[in-house]
Amino acid sequence: MRSAFMTSVRTFLGYPYPLGATWMGNGVNFALFSEHATAVELCLFDDLEATEENIRIPVSEHTDQVWHEFLPDVRPGQLYGYRVSGPYDPERGLRFNSSKLLLDPYAKAIAGEVSWADEMFGYVVGDKKEDLSQDFRDDAWGVPKSVVIDTAFDWQSDRRPGIPLQNSVIYEVHVKGFSKLWNDLPEELRGTYAGLGTPAAIDYFKKLDVTAVELLPVHAHIDDKGLIDRGLTNYWGYNTIGFFAPHAQYSSSGQMGQQVSEFKAMVRSLHAAGIEVILDVVYNHTAEGNQLGPTLCFRGIDNSSYYRLLADNPRFYLDYTGTGNTLDTLHPRMLQMVMDSLRYWASEMHVDGFRFDLAPALARDGTGVNKFHAFFKVIRQDPILSQVKLIAEPWDVGDGGYQVGNFPTPWSEWNGKYRDTVRSFWKGDEGHIGEMGYRLTGSPDLYRHNGRRPYDSINFVTAHDGFTLDDLVSYDKKHNEANGDGNNDGDNNNQSWNCGAEGPTDDPQINALRERQRRNFLTTLFLSQGVPMLTGGDEWGRTQNGNNNVYCQDNEISWFDWTRDEKQNQFLEFTRKLIQFRKDHPVFRRPKFLKGRRIPGSEIRDVMWFNPGGNLMSEEEWASPFVRCLGMLLSGDTSDVVTFEGEPVRDDTFLLLINAHYEPIAFVLPGQENLEWQLILDTTNPSGFLAEPRKFASGDDVDLGGRASCLLQLVSGTQAQAREESWKKRRVEFPPVSAEEERAAKG
Repeated sequence: MRSAFMTSVRTFLGYPYPLGATWMGNGVNFALFSEHATAVELCLFDDLEATEENIRIPVSEHTDQVWHEFLPDVRPGQLYGYRVSGPYDPERGLRFNSSKLLLDPYAKAIAGEVSWADEMFGYVVGDKKEDLSQDFRDDAWGVPKSVVIDTAFDWQSDRRPGIPLQNSVIYEVHVKGFSKLWNDLPEELRGTYAGLGTPAAIDYFKKLDVTAVELLPVHAHIDDKGLIDRGLTNYWGYNTIGFFAPHAQYSSSGQMGQQVSEFKAMVRSLHAAGIEVILDVVYNHTAEGNQLGPTLCFRGIDNSSYYRLLADNPRFYLDYTGTGNTLDTLHPRMLQMVMDSLRYWASEMHVDGFRFDLAPALARDGTGVNKFHAFFKVIRQDPILSQVKLIAEPWDVGDGGYQVGNFPTPWSEWNGKYRDTVRSFWKGDEGHIGEMGYRLTGSPDLYRHNGRRPYDSINFVTAHDGFTLDDLVSYDKKHNEANGDGNNDGDNNNQSWNCGAEGPTDDPQINALRERQRRNFLTTLFLSQGVPMLTGGDEWGRTQNGNNNVYCQDNEISWFDWTRDEKQNQFLEFTRKLIQFRKDHPVFRRPKFLKGRRIPGSEIRDVMWFNPGGNLMSEEEWASPFVRCLGMLLSGDTSDVVTFEGEPVRDDTFLLLINAHYEPIAFVLPGQENLEWQLILDTTNPSGFLAEPRKFASGDDVDLGGRASCLLQLVSGTQAQAREESWKKRRVEFPPVSAEEERAAKG
């Protein structure tokens, strides 16, 4: 029997596919999966100010556990939600409560925000039974609404830039924080998708020469009640509630579907400039938290299907994320939702890749993290998703969650070992010289197996999570007091060093050392094999005042300050030159691993390692805890290894010298006397790159400063000559080569 609310709209049975609300040109099809529901009602709202739905429609048809209805009189822009009935029995993992209006998990747009009150929880807040007591109060007045959209958009022949991963330079940035304080933009565009796609923003990215922007989460997310109560917000956005909807608060044009078009326009503009868009996505958990969290979407639609629950006590959630819940990718419908979401963003929104937050959580089964999990298999065989950039954050908070180096092809990974090694080395810690050899060469100890390549290592020194580069060299300890948690949040293990004073100082020697250390870090980052990721603002020295966990700081602590001083502009110019230099020289972005031995059929060796005496590193030196100085020679003659678009490429030969010791070292240049080198970069120089390169002959001493890097280019002679005399003194190869690899190299 139809409800009395049905007098003003026609309904038909509709279709179980596709899921979500789909505008079909002659009406809208609604489809919602719920395996255990006993009834579903579709609720339509006239506007966001409505405190209750004006039409409530019982969804009478369900096929294959999908509840569906077709409404020929509904059009794009319609606000809607669901009420889902069933048992409220938390001890069996069932948390249905038809008093709560629920978002559509497949909503393409979401309007409004949560007006936090006790009604948003499915249980009676404060009751001694906690979540076992059901709350029957209606909450439609204070929760966001799903929006029907029209997907039509003029892409104007948009094409993905298609940049090979080994040639990529990734720029990690927050949509709002990037332009919120940028006075060059119209005020209404600051902090929005449109702001990120303006000619001014694109000109900035192009001059910096990055190839991709990696956006912190843009999926619709919720500001936690606990943060709101403390006057804070979930600024980073790792609190997703809608995996298909762009976050409406980053839209300058409206939230009734306009955010979708604005996001697409941003992507179109970036693509036209040859810049890719990578999304940081959070499919491991949702904003609903643990058993004491709100009921906003998945929990009320079918709690036991969407979430991982404890087998022996399904009232509680398995939590591999530290946020209270974990989505259940073992369930076929949950796995389908993740894949549908990824495919939607790749196909309909034209994004170029994804960075997966806490990725091991997506591949967990009863045995732990399983590289044969269906999640990996489904992506690998998908004709769309297998072709986009897939980047894992390869750790979660569960047992065995640190999986750096263990993801299967075609995945790349945030290389946390690169970050930790490079930080510790330049801090001056003992015993890191051997591992630095691996990190400089694409981490072959982690990725030289199962068909993986150097570009599977996403190298980074800083990221959104932790200190900025400027804070890394300015603070020994975190200073997170502004977060309101007694400075107890955030990581204590930062491998940072303040160079002699905590925070800002007027000491010119300390400031000069900090600037040099920042140049050392970026020189290492952009001259390492693998894919460099630069944290937005590090290119000129953005500070967060020692706060290493600004997830809740939607203010000047996190936003870019576009009023730079002379030294910041100088550092920006150094960063630009470094990125351009990497682009100009493919020897620093090889698609295959360096071997440290003869290339088959040639006398050339692609990499050689030298001590300050100009001799090849010995086994004892690699293992010594006291060695802090190293020379890495990269040959540009190995055209059979370096290829670009299938064509052989020859490059120059370079010698990178790094010294983390506090005293200067005279480094003897290797090779025969008739070789000529020129010094082109010295981090003791405030500009980094030398305006007038200095010439040296093999056998000469280069004054390598304390805590400094130098880069020399071979300008006369060949790498083979540079090798000849030194090779006679060879004592050990590095990185180590297995017998199996040696046989493979010989064919």
